[in-house]
Amino acid sequence: MEYVKKDLGSFGLHLIQTDKFKTITVRVAFRSPIVKEEITLRNVLCDMFLQSSSKYPSRRDLTIEAQELYACDISTYNSRLGNYNNLDIYLSVLHDRYTEDGNFKKSLQFLNEIIFHPDVRGGKFSLDKLEIVKNTMRSSLNSIKEDGANYSLLRLFETMDKNRVSSYRMVGYLEDLDKVTPESLYQYYEKMIRSDMVDVFVVGDFDFKEMTKLIRESIMIKTVKRQRIPYLLEDVRPRSRRLFKKEVIDTSQSKLAIGCRCHNLTDYERNYVLSLYNVILGGSGDSKLFQEVREKYSLCYAINSVPNKLDHLILIRAGIDKENYQKALELIDQILVNMRKGKFEDRDIQVAKEYFCTALDEVEDSPSRIMDNYYMMELIGTDTISEKRRKIMGVTKQEIMKVAKKVKMDTVFLLEGDSHEES
Repeated sequence: MEYVKKDLGSFGLHLIQTDKFKTITVRVAFRSPIVKEEITLRNVLCDMFLQSSSKYPSRRDLTIEAQELYACDISTYNSRLGNYNNLDIYLSVLHDRYTEDGNFKKSLQFLNEIIFHPDVRGGKFSLDKLEIVKNTMRSSLNSIKEDGANYSLLRLFETMDKNRVSSYRMVGYLEDLDKVTPESLYQYYEKMIRSDMVDVFVVGDFDFKEMTKLIRESIMIKTVKRQRIPYLLEDVRPRSRRLFKKEVIDTSQSKLAIGCRCHNLTDYERNYVLSLYNVILGGSGDSKLFQEVREKYSLCYAINSVPNKLDHLILIRAGIDKENYQKALELIDQILVNMRKGKFEDRDIQVAKEYFCTALDEVEDSPSRIMDNYYMMELIGTDTISEKRRKIMGVTKQEIMKVAKKVKMDTVFLLEGDSHEES
């Protein structure tokens, strides 16, 4: 695998050459500082790209053209990366050697058509297409509580700090959805094309010079932009007294969500030591949380922890019966204390390192994960995969204990089930 980065002025080009895949995958990543009132607009725009374009006025037309290009796949995804809102547009297409000469170039032209020639007339998007997207999104927002695991996380973030960008609902807001018009959506589209920072990633088997030329011709971004704010959120001290919040819903199973702040970590601790700490704590089937809370004491149906490094957090989630809430919380708290005291074995560290290295191996098996890895290298200066392997193997028990002392339970949110399944 060979990596070449090029600054093309108006956007960054990241070329990852490998013969491991039969496809060539392109990712056009737009990003801008996140604004709460724009999240819903951006979600709508993300879906509108796949409804139609100037040349292909219906979703059916887009589908037919994709099939003509040997079933190339175009998808969009909107997410938050720290302080930034990220809108990704992906193209995945079989290499020309498996189709015909020129198919990849035609697929890039198709991508160009979707991004830079939207279905716009008279300075506004199609009202009919917009209503389709809005109705789908409205249905999703109205059923947000049906996914208890995700809803409990949303409520946890809002409880921790309702003014912090981590509390923003990336699914969007109903009140903002009602305000989206064909005109306002096109105005936002123009702003995004003009103002967003852009990086383009390509993974596959290609010639660097030829690919650079093709991307230059296809990605019509002209204005030069620079990063305005940091990607990492501000590092906030944990509360001196934990905050507890509960919401009752009509379901049989309760969802417990715990936010632990990771304060004053170094880059090395955040990228490596915290990763191993989390695997040992709750990031695998061998973890302390899984083995103790679920297996030994049967206090939950499922439990895990995940690091949210850009937000300086570790999130613990569990599905429980409400009667076990207090016991489960006390046991989780004791496990956090035990981690600080070093009550874990060298074998736990070795297993965690093997788990981490296996995850790195899996990165190299997926074009999208390869892109994610290089994107994080670009945004926050993370290391190459080989360097990650080297550094993770050098993490010591003392370093894990030191990080454990910087992880503090801050906020506890219980989405309490108030109904019982019939036997």
